[in-house]
Amino acid sequence: MNFKAERLLILGFVGSMFLIPLLFFLLPQQRFSELENRYLQRAPQLTWDNIISNTFAEESELFITDHFPFREKWLWLKSASEKVRLQQENNDIYFGRDGYLFQVFEEPDFTEVLKNIESVNAFERSFPNVNMTFMLAPTSIGLYPERLPWLAPSYPQREVHRFIHQHMDNELAFIDGFDFLTRHAAQSIYYRTDHHWTTFGAYLAYTAFAEHKGWQEFSQEDYQIRTVSESFLGSYHTKGQFIVVKPDTIEQYIRKEAVKTSMYIADSDQTFSSMYDSRFLKKKDQYSYFLGGVHALMKLKTELSPQRMEQEKLLVIKDSFAHSVLPFLTEHVAEIHVIDLRYYNGSIHQYIADNEIKDVLFLFNTTSITNDTSLLKLN
Repeated sequence: MNFKAERLLILGFVGSMFLIPLLFFLLPQQRFSELENRYLQRAPQLTWDNIISNTFAEESELFITDHFPFREKWLWLKSASEKVRLQQENNDIYFGRDGYLFQVFEEPDFTEVLKNIESVNAFERSFPNVNMTFMLAPTSIGLYPERLPWLAPSYPQREVHRFIHQHMDNELAFIDGFDFLTRHAAQSIYYRTDHHWTTFGAYLAYTAFAEHKGWQEFSQEDYQIRTVSESFLGSYHTKGQFIVVKPDTIEQYIRKEAVKTSMYIADSDQTFSSMYDSRFLKKKDQYSYFLGGVHALMKLKTELSPQRMEQEKLLVIKDSFAHSVLPFLTEHVAEIHVIDLRYYNGSIHQYIADNEIKDVLFLFNTTSITNDTSLLKLN
């Protein structure tokens, strides 16, 4: 009996050694993973340069990992087993209270953070006649530390905001997200499964900026609030792969006295009549419903009457937190230029001069300004 069991075990092992490579060729290859919201590694090219540089070996390993047979089911099984073991962290994502997922936030390298701040300061000094505002939004882990799992470590983002504010030039207006978000903490300011704020959180950011600029902001009663999705599982869910997670709801605020806004995307040289792309509501990356995702350079033009126009032009230099805020700003500004420094490689100085920009808004979240070096491209 033991001999038969050993034979079956050996045959099963040898069979799997042949079956798994065979499945690589038989199963269709995915180019994009909806579950992980990313493109998968292409098959490596066998060239002498790739072999010598070790690129072929590295890409081969990534290819095998990305296209392992039934990979998404293995990921689900791994997540399920960790949930059974009551594990509260996976891939730097915490499973917190009230259904919230949080990305680990460790103490940043303040030397690197200071480089970003000094770049912004130098940029501001280059334009003494341009009004500049820097809005810094905490992520959900900064606002809701009490919802973290028991004993889960997290560096306080308030300390990061305080450091940044202290080292920014006085001529650069600073709007701290903690100041306008904290009093609404009991409401749904952030998505539970994603790193962005909700449309309500974006509305609070808009009202804070409007107050700073002296605009007459619109109240929530001035909008028709429409639910566009009840199935949003965002970036934290993508990375953490936790099971039994309740999807988020995405809302759209539509002004009852709406005005027309056109959206020009310079990357593709296309103009759209809407700032919302409903095609993304059928995909994993539903947050790209706002503005159709990330673009290097955009221009939003709104048909505002002289009575409604608070400002003619505004340049927004941003990360993706701005995407759900910009539709609110179009109610006050006739022409909004939008630059994402991660993808824009032109001269910002020249762009401001060419377009006669007199007002600039920087809008970033805490994680961006501590981990991203794109702000160094300002100068």
